[in-house]
Amino acid sequence: MFESVFSGSRNYWLWILFLLAVISAGVASYAHQFDYGLGATGMGRDISWGLYIAQFTFLVGVAASAVMLVLPYYLHDYKAFGKIVILGEWLAVASVSMCLLFVMADMGKPSRVLNILLHPTPGSILFWDVIVLNGYLVLNLIGGWVVLEAEKARVPPPGWIKPLIYLSIPWAVSIHTVTAFLYAGLPGRHLWLTAILAPRFLASAFAAGPSLLILLSFLLKRVAGFDAGREAISKLTTIVVYAGLVNFFFVGMEFFTAYYSGIPGHQHSLHYLFFGLDGKGALVPFMWISLVLGLGGVIALLFPGNRTNDRVLQLSCLALFISLWLDKGIGLVIGGFIPSPLEHVTEYQATGTEITITLGIFATGALILTLLFKMALAVKQRTN
Repeated sequence: MFESVFSGSRNYWLWILFLLAVISAGVASYAHQFDYGLGATGMGRDISWGLYIAQFTFLVGVAASAVMLVLPYYLHDYKAFGKIVILGEWLAVASVSMCLLFVMADMGKPSRVLNILLHPTPGSILFWDVIVLNGYLVLNLIGGWVVLEAEKARVPPPGWIKPLIYLSIPWAVSIHTVTAFLYAGLPGRHLWLTAILAPRFLASAFAAGPSLLILLSFLLKRVAGFDAGREAISKLTTIVVYAGLVNFFFVGMEFFTAYYSGIPGHQHSLHYLFFGLDGKGALVPFMWISLVLGLGGVIALLFPGNRTNDRVLQLSCLALFISLWLDKGIGLVIGGFIPSPLEHVTEYQATGTEITITLGIFATGALILTLLFKMALAVKQRTN
């Protein structure tokens, strides 16, 4: 099965070379950061989590979204997902791999990540986050590989794999719940100090992940002739619509609670993100773009005719995905630090080093996903 990654068209190899070039640039920038220290980043005393943890948070949601395929297919025998459930599992593997790389980049040195495992601290949420992420990576990697091998051999999957697949369902919920606890457990940060942060994370995950999978399905159809099936795309679209609506409902609840209560601490971060604070508002344009794209994408998909129009569907999913990335991948993490507990407004600006490392990690994830998808499609095409 692995041999399929060594054969492909000219465009396939150009894509691989491009990803390797971006990865090389990321490695070079990481070497600079490793040598110079985290002073090479835009983080500091007032904003100690930046671009790395923001991307980590967003990608945990993308990884968790695989449950939206695994649960209907394995628990409810929804056959329409038969072709693409492996794509969801492989997307989870690539996403968790990027999450772990972002954690390593944020902690400065790989040895600090190893210390989490070598010197466990059960009282630390970060310890449990690393545990559940690694566990989820192993569950999806083993589950996806064994099922794909069985499909290649045209035999039923072995019985022992089913409990692992079933275990991955609650485990998917746990990875984003524990990630939410990283934020909600910090009493000095009012934007994160909310009981609905974990449900909000899950709602946004179940909108962003399936949106990306829909876009990837159309891309695979164009470049590899792989058809995920209209019924599967339709069901994923339904999941995207309802999850997106729930996410924006939760956002509205946050605004109501902050502004109707009149508590300044709960208002300041939201005010900074959407209107600016103390004359500073670097993130204001991004948050309004996020709101417009997200609501526009969800509203467009509420109309049944748009769901069957491939062009409108792709644009709506892309708009919603970008919206949620701007919200969780930039606004949520950075905005939570502003203002500081001393009511200072210190804005964050990612450095070139951070951006290059981030692009390198994304390229690593894209390379992992490309190779895994290449193996999956090779099996699917051989058995059909």
